[in-house]
Amino acid sequence: MTNRFADKIIFATGAARGLGKAIVERFLREGASVLAFDSHAENLRAAESEWNAGARVLSHVGDVRQRESVQAAVDVAVARWGRIDVLANVAGIAREDHFLEIDPADWQRILDINLTGVFNVAQLVARQMAAQSGGGVIINMASKNGIAAEVKYAHYNATKAGVILLTKTMALDLADHNIRVNAVAPGYILTPMAAEIDPPAFMDFYKERLIPLNRLGRPQDVAGAFAFLASDDAQFMTGHTLVIDGGQTSGDGRKLMAYPPG
Repeated sequence: MTNRFADKIIFATGAARGLGKAIVERFLREGASVLAFDSHAENLRAAESEWNAGARVLSHVGDVRQRESVQAAVDVAVARWGRIDVLANVAGIAREDHFLEIDPADWQRILDINLTGVFNVAQLVARQMAAQSGGGVIINMASKNGIAAEVKYAHYNATKAGVILLTKTMALDLADHNIRVNAVAPGYILTPMAAEIDPPAFMDFYKERLIPLNRLGRPQDVAGAFAFLASDDAQFMTGHTLVIDGGQTSGDGRKLMAYPPG
């Protein structure tokens, strides 16, 4: 593993578990310093202890729905390191509900965190990037559900589709400030959130019937995509959504050996 991010400052939301935690770990392994932002103080303390990265990590408990909370974290990062080079805009939630049974309160909460929260963090961090020399890189967390809908996830699907178009528009608006903006769209990744929603039997069905590469994704698969998009290897990429789904959205859902049965 190289130290290609040794002089870079990363601002990461949803940092305490799942995909956000794996992304922080990838950047730390490659030498970055990280402002780790999460709403769950206990999870964040546990993650920071596990990382054992000393002064290269600043933990900040906050809520992406509250702009003053996000701005406070931006101010802390800039006070410590003087700049923010990369935003990993990851924080998000999901739940499973048939469209006819979605509670308006659940709809609003998912919208507020997954889309408005992404906007809040991106705008406040982008203002810092625009004011500093060298610009920066913003990577928003989308989903393959923002490209191809999944049953019982109308609220989640809608927010992730919104993130993809938000990303494209940000890329256009921020290009003159030397800020690149891309998104990552994971497929089915085995995370704590997925395990809270789906039983093991469903996971087995999913990988056997729906994913051409015959396995569920790992958080490390997504972390690698974030590292690539943050690196100079992607310096001519902006407005792009990188899909990490084992080939699922490449076809019509039928795998090569799915028929005849057996």
